[in-house]
Amino acid sequence: MTMIKTAFSLILLFLSCFSLPVASRAADRVYVDITASSTRKINFAVPWFASTQGGQNQSKGKELADTLAKALEFHGVIGISPTAEYGGTQSANWRQLGVDYAVLGQFGLSGKNLSLEIRVLDIATNQVLIGKSYTGSLQQQDEMLFKFCDSVIEALTGKPGIASTKIAFISYTRNAKEVYLTDILGHKLRQITRHRNLTVSPRFTPDGKRLSYTSYHSGNQNLYITDLSQSKTTRLISKRKGMNLAPAWSPDGRYMVLTMSINGNPDLYLCDSNAKIIEQLTDRSGINVSASWSPDGSQIVFVSDRSGKPHLYLMNLSTRQVQRLTFEGSENSEPSWSPTENLIVYTSLRNGVYQICTIKPDGSAGQQLTTDLSHHEMPSWSPDGNQIIFAKRGGNRHQIYAIMKNGSFQRPIFSFPGSNTYPRWSR
Repeated sequence: MTMIKTAFSLILLFLSCFSLPVASRAADRVYVDITASSTRKINFAVPWFASTQGGQNQSKGKELADTLAKALEFHGVIGISPTAEYGGTQSANWRQLGVDYAVLGQFGLSGKNLSLEIRVLDIATNQVLIGKSYTGSLQQQDEMLFKFCDSVIEALTGKPGIASTKIAFISYTRNAKEVYLTDILGHKLRQITRHRNLTVSPRFTPDGKRLSYTSYHSGNQNLYITDLSQSKTTRLISKRKGMNLAPAWSPDGRYMVLTMSINGNPDLYLCDSNAKIIEQLTDRSGINVSASWSPDGSQIVFVSDRSGKPHLYLMNLSTRQVQRLTFEGSENSEPSWSPTENLIVYTSLRNGVYQICTIKPDGSAGQQLTTDLSHHEMPSWSPDGNQIIFAKRGGNRHQIYAIMKNGSFQRPIFSFPGSNTYPRWSR
């Protein structure tokens, strides 16, 4: 039997550097709309980085270029010219190859330290779009490349890139579900929890420094929070009898909306950052779960089955007035409000298949982003509001996928073992 692994279904189960000169000032630039359906991808060449030590260690130069190319391509606006077309050299005829920008990098190695100098050449004007220098340890290699990537995306679009962000998810391996953290390319994977039990619903605090989650390892659905800057700083913040599930953090990080079943029915509670109850927001009008805050903090969207099936509802936090938002689809759940605009992504059951859809809070501009016959679940926004990650199910296994908010560029982004669900992006 097909079962959507959401907060809603879990409840049903429970109840049962330096800057180099650039060509032009940002104020004079015309930025690329990264999500416009008509936008042609910008063609980048990222030849192998050259060694400052006389051509030594060509494999390191290839590795650096490959990582930067993948980070640039991840943003959906850039296409990468294959190095096979020009042999990886930095002295190719870029105009003849149809390249818009060429990334020219140099690296130097000194013991365990790495130095990078990277420029982006605008082929049309033969001027430098952006240039940076970095120095750090070899272990900071990706960090430096991702930082440069984010600067390039900002130069092109007017908004910083997302290469330096992190993604949390739940991985089901060895008969346990644990929380993991990774970079966007999956190069550095870090296990956050070791409860050897069922862990669900990871949620970053708005500053990205801490991660909350629910675990069953003590015998109850308790809520925990961990400091990601350290390895052993997990703290229990809510152990009320029953559910303590899926906190939605307010944009300023001062409050959360938490699903609890203190009185038997799953309801939404407004709490402070330590899960102290301020007010009960819903009262026995069906099962109420999966809250998400609007960017301005004035509303929440949540899931309720008060009409008989799970659908999305809006609550005005000033008046506490509630109105139903979704009417298409036999079930609608797992809403996530864009951090940058009034747009909500959610999972919708349509013709027996879970699809990813978006809708505005006034009910307009509804769009179905996915159409294939795999199940698409648990969507979450990128910090820049341009992409959505979700869990795509094939058989009994989920993989983490990403898609642009206009429905283009759907692709798997990780190939980790096990079944991977509940992806969440840090901001």
